[in-house]
Amino acid sequence: MNYNLLKGKKGIIFGALDENSIAWHVAKKCVDEGAQIVLTNAPVAFRMGKIEEMAASLNSVAIPADATSMEDLEQLFKKSMEIFGGKVDFILHSIGMSLNIRKNKEYHDLNHDWMLKTFDISAVSFHKVMQTADKLDAINDWGSIIALSYIAAQRTFPYYGEMAESKALLESFARSFGAHLGKTKKVRVNTISQSPTITTAGSGVKGFDMFYKYTQNMAPLGNADADACADYCVLLFSDLSRMVTMQNLYHDGGFSSMGMDPTLMD
Repeated sequence: MNYNLLKGKKGIIFGALDENSIAWHVAKKCVDEGAQIVLTNAPVAFRMGKIEEMAASLNSVAIPADATSMEDLEQLFKKSMEIFGGKVDFILHSIGMSLNIRKNKEYHDLNHDWMLKTFDISAVSFHKVMQTADKLDAINDWGSIIALSYIAAQRTFPYYGEMAESKALLESFARSFGAHLGKTKKVRVNTISQSPTITTAGSGVKGFDMFYKYTQNMAPLGNADADACADYCVLLFSDLSRMVTMQNLYHDGGFSSMGMDPTLMD
């Protein structure tokens, strides 16, 4: 059922790669709820994924942009505003990548040059996106910005490497930039701490199946899937969440509030 929660709104979705991406589910739900969107990802992702095909299916446009490049981001926002005929109302940052994880480097033996690259792609890019939008005055008053996070920002999980610190930094940027954008433009900034989700990127993390099964059994409601996450994003993009900002919001079936579940002991 659609409610037209985003009727007339315009947004940029970062990070859709294929039909398994949370960003792709968000894009579809936003369009279903009346929004006009632009999809974007790094140029290399356009060669690997199905971004242009997905954009066409939504009567949308896909624009390549390296989220770590201020020049690319500036061009992205300018082109998007040309397409929309005005400013954007919402932004989703769904970006994360670790070379150390890809190369199976243990946390106690990381390549620190790769670590810095991880931080730049997975967290600093969020600051760059907001800084660019702010500089260009590209987002409407009472707009909404969301980045996808994970509970490893607060708790230690094996095999998640320096992505844990990346997510902690991401959440800090949401609070600090959220204070600025709230004061100056009434724009709200939040992060969503999502359940382990079966995506192309997430499934590449060592031990993902173990993570997924453990949280599925621990969470009273089970794991939240990508489609449910998309619903939550739509809510936060809509005017129904006008006064929610600078929060890290858990969307994990209750996992984050659990201590111990006796059934797991068996």
